Amino acid sequence: MVKRSDKVSEAIHKVISELLIKGIKDPRIGFVTITGVKVTTDLRQATVYFTVIGSEQEKKNTEAGLNSARGFIRKELGQALKLRVTPDVLFKYDTSVEYGQHIESLLKEIGATDDDGKDAGGNS
Repeated sequence: MVKRSDKVSEAIHKVISELLIKGIKDPRIGFVTITGVKVTTDLRQATVYFTVIGSEQEKKNTEAGLNSARGFIRKELGQALKLRVTPDVLFKYDTSVEYGQHIESLLKEIGATDDDGKDAGGNS
């Protein structure tokens, strides 16, 4: 059985993704991807996880732009979702993508070492 908070999370994900394409004109917001939304069981707070392509400064600028648009986003969510209480939105940068890339590069490095005829410990 799907929990109500999961359905609300999916709906918030969809609405915010559409807003990023059409509605938010903040120049600080770069190429953003919403990677997930977690909503508390009482539906009062939604944490929106995002990634952005670019430098560390562009990540910070995007997060600042998203946080400054929180009021607008919350108003749009209220109109789209028609819930009794519109969740407060909090944006957090999702580090899991970078972590996954780091692990993948380590695995490739280990694979390259193994392909060279050396064992994983670095001995011949």
